[in-house]
Amino acid sequence: MSEHTLVLLALLPLATIAVLMVGLYQPATRTMPIAWAVAAIAAFVGWQMSPTLIAAASIRGALTATRILVIVFGAILLLYTLKQSGAFEVINAGFSSISDDRRVQVILLVFLMGSFIEGAAGFGTPAAIVGPLLVGLGFPPLAAVVVALTGNILAITFGAVGTPLIIGLRDVVFAEGTGASQQVLQQGGFESVGAYVAQIGVWAALIHAIVGIAIPFIGVAMMTRFFGEERSIKPALEVLPLCLFAWASFAIPYVATAYFLGPTFPALLGAMVGLLVVTTTLRAGYFLPDDEWDFGPQEQWPDHWIGSIEPGEGVGTTTGDSREGTVAADGGTATFEESHSQDMSLGMAWLPYLLVAALLVVTRVVSPIQELLSTNGVLLWSNILGTPFSEGVELFYLPGSLFVLVAVITYALHGMDTDGIKASWSEALRNIAPAVVALWFAVATVMIMQRTGSAVVLEAAPINSGMLGLLSEITANGTGQMFPFFSGFIGAFGAFIAGSNTVSDILFGLFQFQAAQQIGAPTQIVVAAQAVGGAIGNLIAIHNVVAALTVVGLIGEEGRVIRLELIPVLYYGVFTGILTLILAYVVAPAAF
Repeated sequence: MSEHTLVLLALLPLATIAVLMVGLYQPATRTMPIAWAVAAIAAFVGWQMSPTLIAAASIRGALTATRILVIVFGAILLLYTLKQSGAFEVINAGFSSISDDRRVQVILLVFLMGSFIEGAAGFGTPAAIVGPLLVGLGFPPLAAVVVALTGNILAITFGAVGTPLIIGLRDVVFAEGTGASQQVLQQGGFESVGAYVAQIGVWAALIHAIVGIAIPFIGVAMMTRFFGEERSIKPALEVLPLCLFAWASFAIPYVATAYFLGPTFPALLGAMVGLLVVTTTLRAGYFLPDDEWDFGPQEQWPDHWIGSIEPGEGVGTTTGDSREGTVAADGGTATFEESHSQDMSLGMAWLPYLLVAALLVVTRVVSPIQELLSTNGVLLWSNILGTPFSEGVELFYLPGSLFVLVAVITYALHGMDTDGIKASWSEALRNIAPAVVALWFAVATVMIMQRTGSAVVLEAAPINSGMLGLLSEITANGTGQMFPFFSGFIGAFGAFIAGSNTVSDILFGLFQFQAAQQIGAPTQIVVAAQAVGGAIGNLIAIHNVVAALTVVGLIGEEGRVIRLELIPVLYYGVFTGILTLILAYVVAPAAF
């Protein structure tokens, strides 16, 4: 079979995803099974991969996806538990009490709080949670969605306690026994694949920290330019010192955590430290703007700014003996008595996430506990269908189990009733259901594309063989030494079509690794740019945009949102490309 035919066959699964999801707006639940079928046919026709091996690779992919789903379900369950208990309303009220200035609220709620939610839960939850909170504070719903999507880009690469890197790269792209992992260990000299992926995380954090210096300002500037009464970025310039201070408060612990603790905690701890430092500083009276900035009168807002949910009246407004205007869990407002949180302190509201952070550190740092959890409660399928494939799900060790445990503890901590507990589980199950089919088939598709290099000894397949190897070779030959500039855009495209940084890393991680080898560029830096690119694409991913618009009652405005989000996407993509070239050829050209 000619090389041109093989290239076309290798492109078919990716083209299927692009056409169905981007061109025809089909959901991932429908697109990914079709893409899997296309990949299976292409593997059988072009690479003579047997039906048994295709089935085994698919099962392994589904088991790997199940590990992701356990993490996501636990994170979402805790989120909805805190919404039902009223904790999120208390947290939001704590932020709004610092300043009524919308610019300050964007920095606190979007850049810092949104990054924390992304680090804890990932998978598009920040925009879906922060958006309604902003609307409850009185933001135009369209403005709430635009800034909510923009602000947490630095955290996305490490979202859901490092899932994109730990599951997407370590456990799928560089899975034990694959040709890629063998090269990492033998040629790269790394003691483990985990150590290699941890180094990728450090480079990704460094790229994010440098390029992300402008993100807090861009979020505020987009709000004042497109939704302010004066249509100018001048009000954003007035809070530039605060933007830079917030960036530094987040970025310093973020990079330090990536370097010392690995890819699990950077977003989570960076945001926690940033929130503590910035809120303490603001409460002390530093960096607060002289004049409070607000949107123009609501009657002057264009109709497309508001959908079915009216903006709220703010948080903590005093009326008589009751406090009106507390943000409701669905956006809008509720009375203080209806918020279920009248007796909850700010510390108690934050306590569940503090417990999560502590448990994650203990179970990842204390060796006896780590070994106990990782070796017990493992669902293992060895030699799947008689092939070399094996895969397991470590139920006790996965972060999702810790989230579930803390959610159960929260029922007692926050005094939740049976109805609230049932509602939290119902919402979590309803939100995780669409991801099950999408992720099962998405990871199965990639597993087939990775293993088309050899029809017999799959785990020892040559690194440059198979669908992804062929595509990376063609791309590297076409772009030459400039390939690292495009790595971030490739990652962004993967997240755009798949709606997930994790899936983008799974789709294109090996592709980027192989292309870097083709041109002699440092693989850690190029794959790190891929991981950063996956965060970029999340800003315009159809799934994320639709979800964010749905929760604020503005479905149908996807086009407006995506056009505005192209501003930070282009900024981040271009500067990530330039920085990747500098790092690859000037700073660390001798890296593996």
